[in-house]
Amino acid sequence: MSTPTPTVVLVHGAFADAASWSGVIEELQGDGIPVIAPPNPLRGLASDAAYVASVAAQIDGPVILVGHSYGGALITVAGTKENVVGLVYVAAYALDEGESLGELQGRYPLSPLVSNLKQWTYPVAGGDPAVEVTIAEDAFPSVFAADVPAEVTKVLAAAQRPLAAAAFDETASAAAWQTKPSWALVAAADNAINPEVERFGAKRAGATIVEVEGASHAVAVSQPKAVADLIREAVRATS
Repeated sequence: MSTPTPTVVLVHGAFADAASWSGVIEELQGDGIPVIAPPNPLRGLASDAAYVASVAAQIDGPVILVGHSYGGALITVAGTKENVVGLVYVAAYALDEGESLGELQGRYPLSPLVSNLKQWTYPVAGGDPAVEVTIAEDAFPSVFAADVPAEVTKVLAAAQRPLAAAAFDETASAAAWQTKPSWALVAAADNAINPEVERFGAKRAGATIVEVEGASHAVAVSQPKAVADLIREAVRATS
């Protein structure tokens, strides 16, 4: 008896929104694969992962979680939900239980992203303002989307969603890849996450790994077919 086709849930990362998945969504919909791309709150690892987990839990049938960048850390935690049958990391952090983004990054030379973050603040009910970060607009093309046309990159830079700075120090409460199959796309020319960080996390997770030469951090925008192909592989393997 064949199981139903999993619903693909696309989780965007920092400095982006769900529209960054548009090309990937078009590819998957063309194959009749059910897909949704919910908004990622970008307020903290535990709360964002809980949100992603709640989205997954409300879907009937099996789910494949796909995380880009910081979204990878979220699917690592949210993927413990019973109906999640696979994880796909796209230029992403695959954390271990008890590990933070800062710790995983700190094992390797820092990417150009780190020195090009701009700090903002946002109000927190009943407390002091908290810090959030975006990428400096002049650095955004080279750091985030070097292989995306300039006119598109300008729009992406203006529409960035900031990430709460506290997210870098929060630790993952679980690592779903320990019990669920995983796939990973390494963006070989990534200037936002050191590709070595992506490779290390993917290998540790026992993921099926694909490397895309010349791909920037915005590989879902620049090469949606390559991203969709890996997701299709995950869908086939879990159907």
